[in-house]
Amino acid sequence: MRTVIFSALLAIGFAAPGHAAGLSPEQAKAREIFARVIAFKTEVGQGQVPVMAKYLADEFKAAGFTAEDIHILPLRETASLVVRYRGDGRSHKKPILWMAHMDVVTAKPEDWQRDPFTLIEENGYFYGRGTQDIKSGVALIATNFLRLKREHFVPHRDLVIVFSGDEETEMATIEDLVKNHRDLVDAEFAMNSDGGGGTLGEDGKPKIYGLQTAEKTYASFEVTVRNPGGHSSLPRADNAIYELADALKKIQAYRFPVMWSETTLAYLKASGAATPGPVGEAMQRFAANPHDEAAAEVLNATPAEVGKTRTTCIPTLLRGGHAENALPQSATATINCRIFPGVAVADVGKTLAGLVGDKVEVKVIGSPASSDASPLRADVMAAVTREVHAMHPGVQIVPVQDSGASDGLYLRAAGIPTYGVSGMFIKDSDSFLHGLNERVPVRGYYDEMDYWYRLMKDLGGH
Repeated sequence: MRTVIFSALLAIGFAAPGHAAGLSPEQAKAREIFARVIAFKTEVGQGQVPVMAKYLADEFKAAGFTAEDIHILPLRETASLVVRYRGDGRSHKKPILWMAHMDVVTAKPEDWQRDPFTLIEENGYFYGRGTQDIKSGVALIATNFLRLKREHFVPHRDLVIVFSGDEETEMATIEDLVKNHRDLVDAEFAMNSDGGGGTLGEDGKPKIYGLQTAEKTYASFEVTVRNPGGHSSLPRADNAIYELADALKKIQAYRFPVMWSETTLAYLKASGAATPGPVGEAMQRFAANPHDEAAAEVLNATPAEVGKTRTTCIPTLLRGGHAENALPQSATATINCRIFPGVAVADVGKTLAGLVGDKVEVKVIGSPASSDASPLRADVMAAVTREVHAMHPGVQIVPVQDSGASDGLYLRAAGIPTYGVSGMFIKDSDSFLHGLNERVPVRGYYDEMDYWYRLMKDLGGH
């Protein structure tokens, strides 16, 4: 019944506050879809991802996509959506994937200044949960598939939308697609809206564009000390909490080896030239000589850059003991690691185990996936450069490695090179993804709409 009521409310329609006058037909459609998808509460536990997927599927059906090319793939409470835009096969090449995810991080309306599930246009910004991460990508990729279909564009290879349903939590939908529906998503490479993008200075002028070619592996380990315990009035030296604290101090003192790739060296060289002070100098020195230990030390002390040069592992959760008046029978810490591309999760676990010693148990949580960096493909680099420069002439294009992880991790692990190529340019001070009052600039949204359109035609027409 709740779903029926919700669908009925959508059918009645809801106008996003703000003025949409003067928009082109393409912009009006992009705004309409943006408002609709923001309204779906696709947080974990809400069961709304399949509802949103059906809304999008209906849009594609109405535009002339056949049922055999539209796939909603349920998985527990969520789902993924795959849509194939048929080409003429002239290039004799495998498809290109165009990616985003439909789910969002939980938003508590009582904490927001505006309703997080209503697209609100105000003072030059679109507000709402998912405006930046990454329902803008969903709306714009979908809008441009519809536009190209309406214009009777015929690509030289198939173009395939892949919208996953749980990137913010388990990433089970993208894993399911890769493992169980490879025929639907097999591709030469993938273009991911959930990565990369441009930075604006506080003056609103473009500074740099990052083309994401690599992501660090996200993996967590439980480090546990066990003990027979006893009465708290009879303390002993072998206390599980003390021993866990000793183990954590050993992990704190350890530094994983310095590492680099063509992506990180290119990033540090370009970013260093644009970064003032000692950090910028260290970035340039490291890019010129990654064996420069002094430069590596400066970057290691810089939270925003340490992840570019090595694997990092830190404690994030603690639990221990079972009663106020008893010696602890166990104490456990969760260690979250962001692992440099190409390094095996098992090897990091072995390093942690070697640090804490035989009496401490180290166990990986779940089955984290790892992947190598994607190669700097000339065709992708050239196309992205052309289309970014069409928005912002001359802005520098820099390969980047993210310390976080997206669905691209699973595609890279499956042998499909993946590139984070968001067309959004945004100020650092305007970026509130995963936070309160998430927003994107209105102009940036419509500029990105045209960017995706040109990029699809550029890569799809060759």
